[in-house]
Order: sequence, then structure tokens, then C-alpha cells
Amino acid sequence: MKDAPATPLAPGLYIVATPIGNLEDITLRALRVLRQADCIACEDTRQTHKLLAHFDIDTQTISYHQHNERSRGVELLARLQQGERIALVSDAGLPGISDPGAEVVRLAITAGIEVVPIPGPCAAVTALAAAGLATEEFRFLGFAPARAGERRSFFESARGDRATLVFYEAPHRILATLEDAAAVFGAERQAVLARELTKLHEEFLRGTLHELLATLRTREIQRGEMTLLIAGAPVAAAQASTTQTVSIGARLAELMRSESLDEMAALKRMARERNTSKSALYRELQRERSR
Repeated sequence: MKDAPATPLAPGLYIVATPIGNLEDITLRALRVLRQADCIACEDTRQTHKLLAHFDIDTQTISYHQHNERSRGVELLARLQQGERIALVSDAGLPGISDPGAEVVRLAITAGIEVVPIPGPCAAVTALAAAGLATEEFRFLGFAPARAGERRSFFESARGDRATLVFYEAPHRILATLEDAAAVFGAERQAVLARELTKLHEEFLRGTLHELLATLRTREIQRGEMTLLIAGAPVAAAQASTTQTVSIGARLAELMRSESLDEMAALKRMARERNTSKSALYRELQRERSR
């Protein structure tokens, strides 16, 4: 079968997914866009040059990362308004998904510039497809907060969700994250940790949060970004969480009034209702009052 003539690339911003590990995962369309673009905006030009060299692509590159996203976005917009064709890539996967990209996309859309997605690898969806957890409904929540208190509150806000939860995590924080997840979701909640996706040492660790912790505690810290998936809440837990649709302050006032409880006793009662700790509930109450 002969190759069809290359379709000329129209002016616009192209959001190009690149391999998350295995270079064979690049699409033919992505390669064509990268070759025909006037410029490739890269999260890390050094990383992108490895990909371009492998496929013998010599398109000009320019850096576009979290530290220059705003200023460089304005520069890229000016070039787009002059009719250029710009490809946007991250180090791996789909730009804008926990990676730089959203800012220049917004600028382009506001300016009436065509934004074209070039689909391809994404670690979150790749991990979900092979995890063995429910896929009918899932929530991608990006990276969990780095600080322990914020991370627990972050998990607490999702504890009653029946959808499969998907997070990214760095290797040096994975143990602390799993410990907090076990404390909030329960040590017996099913989970999957995916690492080195599409690479030679690809691995899926499946089991309860307790089992994942036990396994990782016997290992040295691994390299590379990890994807953590946590099963959705069981039906009973999800039903119990419906009481959480009422604000903490409103439910607290109701308990204090109807059962003649002081605030601490009412908080203790609410903690049992919502299957959480009194301290966690108190933190949420303080945040609610500060809003």
C-alpha cells in the first residue's frame, strides 16, 4: 500500500500526545504534525529532542513549562495570530493533563484560534484500562497535595465517591500517600499502583491499600511517575456519605439543638455518622467557617 500524499497542516494550535515510555506508541498523525509544524512548544526541549531525533524530525523547538507558561503563552499566541502552526507537547502523554498547556489553549480559544487535539497516550487512562477496577465511572484528580494535612483533607473529600479514583504520584511521596489513603479510605479498600507504564519494567501492583503498603515497604524507592487507582466506595459507604451533602455547620447546629449536645460531643457524633475522625471533621469545619 503506497503512502498517501501528506495533507497540508492548517494554521492553529495542535495539542500532541507523545509516548509515556515506549516510542512505538507515537501515532502517524502525531509524527506528521510534528514534522509540518512551524514550531514545537515543549515542556522540556531536551526531552522532546530525544523523541524528535529518534524519528528524524528537525522542527524548531521552544520551551513552554510551568515557570514561563504565562509569558511564553502570550508569545505563542502572537505567532498563532500570524498564521503559524504550533504543536504543543509535554514530556510524556497529553499536554494539559497535569502538565503545562491549559493556559495557551485558553488564550488561543479566546482569540478564535483553531485548537486541534492529536490523541494518544495518557498515563491515567492507560493505567485504568488494565487496572481491573471499575471503568464505568472514574475521576482523575491529578497529583494529591504534598503536605500530609492537605492530602488527608483531599482524600476525605473523595472518600464517599463511588467512581474509581485516579491520581498521579511521585516515588518519594508514594509511601506517605498510601498511608494517608489507607487511613482515610480504609486499609481494605482495593487499589492498584501502576508504574513504568509501557516501558520494559512495566508493573501493576494490585490488592488492598494495606497490601500495597506492605509490598512497597520492602523495596527501595522506585524511579518514575506512578499512577495510583483507588476503588470507589462500596454502596453502603456511599449511601452513608449522602449525609455529607448537608454542611458540617448545619448538621452540627442540628445535633446541638435536637440532642442538647455541646460542640465537641456533636462533632464526635458526626464523625461516627460520616465514618471519619473528629480531628478531620474539625479541620473541615474550620475551612467551612473561613469561607
